[in-house]
Amino acid sequence: MADLVKVWQKRGGKLLIGEAAHDNTPRLQEATARRTQELQQIANGLLPTVLLTERDSIEFLAGLLAAAAIGAPIVLANPQWVESDWQQVARLVEPNCVWGDCPIVPSSAATNAVRGSVMIPTGGSSGEIRLAMHTWRSLTASVRGFQTYFGQSQINSVCVLPLHHVSGLMQFWRGYVTGGTLAIAPFKSIQAGLRPAVDPATCFLSFVPTQLQRLLDSAIPFRERCAIPFPLRCAIDWLKQFHTVLLGGAPAWPELLDRAQALQIRLAPTYGMTETASQIATLRPDGFLQGRRSCGVVLPHAEIQCDAIEPLQIRARSLCLGYYPNFFPSDAPFVPDDLGYFDALGELHIVGRSSSKIITGGENVFPAEVEAAIWATKLVKDVCVFGLPDRDWGEVVTAACVLANADSSIDRLQQLVSAQLVPFKRPKRWIVLDTLPRNAQGKLNLAQLKTAIFDRQTAS
Repeated sequence: MADLVKVWQKRGGKLLIGEAAHDNTPRLQEATARRTQELQQIANGLLPTVLLTERDSIEFLAGLLAAAAIGAPIVLANPQWVESDWQQVARLVEPNCVWGDCPIVPSSAATNAVRGSVMIPTGGSSGEIRLAMHTWRSLTASVRGFQTYFGQSQINSVCVLPLHHVSGLMQFWRGYVTGGTLAIAPFKSIQAGLRPAVDPATCFLSFVPTQLQRLLDSAIPFRERCAIPFPLRCAIDWLKQFHTVLLGGAPAWPELLDRAQALQIRLAPTYGMTETASQIATLRPDGFLQGRRSCGVVLPHAEIQCDAIEPLQIRARSLCLGYYPNFFPSDAPFVPDDLGYFDALGELHIVGRSSSKIITGGENVFPAEVEAAIWATKLVKDVCVFGLPDRDWGEVVTAACVLANADSSIDRLQQLVSAQLVPFKRPKRWIVLDTLPRNAQGKLNLAQLKTAIFDRQTAS
């Protein structure tokens, strides 16, 4: 059985945790050996399915590598799931081994999970959980496409995203496959001014839009606890040093992108999803700094087809096999809910989601356009536009927003938005809230938002 940690070390790989400058791969190797021994005891001639929900980064990666070494199917799980989420997962899969704290009891029954599969969750917390069935081959295809596109022999990453999510998992796998360094740092630590002991100029950093916004708003100087002699005194100075700051997970608003450009942050907006093992289109930082606002061109391992504004059709070597236990048709493209088009430069633009399109008085309205107009006023800290049923209009454009400060008002918002949008696109209903329900990746839970609005209206 291959010692996967030794393989990574031979390639030059390192694992850094928090601010520590020392390499944690010896600890990872020890933990992986322990987990491998546990699996061998459980297996008893069968290939066990492993459910992995460890909060500790080293224990998580050790479980991942131990299962990978013997080809055991792996189910990644979010430690923050609530009871209803765990119930959904329990109906989908019966793991033989559970690593981490969760209510699912290991089963002794054989499973039909694909050997060497990595099942990555998408959805959850009031939404339907689906397990995207990847393989190490599909994950590696994503790495190779990324590597070719950016022309990097080694991919070093500073990871502030959860490892159970595709956005965090792929940062580890890029480092593993290419012999790069992975520095894991909780985002709250970054906010507090504690930074990993790496040279940012050699690293990729991945954010969701809300994280980037919070860090740009932070005025906390970064503490110098690193041997690398960079005179970085604040978050913005630190961000500007990175080779590339990848941005994805949710649509970014124009004001955020404009601010990042003005600060000369080497941002690379991306398009991708769990099903494609992260990004399949990326805008190069130089293009972003020139003012382009697309998701960039398609990466070498993928193909995207769309004419005008229509649903995307995706083929990719990194595409998952299906949603466990079902497989996608082998000869058909994957069609997500996203609508987009290619511009004259061959760069992808995402307009919105087909399911979120609002039809009001016979006119089509895409929430992203309305949200962009609201963000441009700089009077909100967060916003979501959606349709609500209406007897006269079919649906009415509704904006739920968090006002930026005490000087912001709905009257002023309406005035400024009216100058940017034709009448049928303007929100007819405005709802002011203290916060909008978003997950760790910045994605808004629309069902939860609508429930909160309904409950508030019922109470009043």
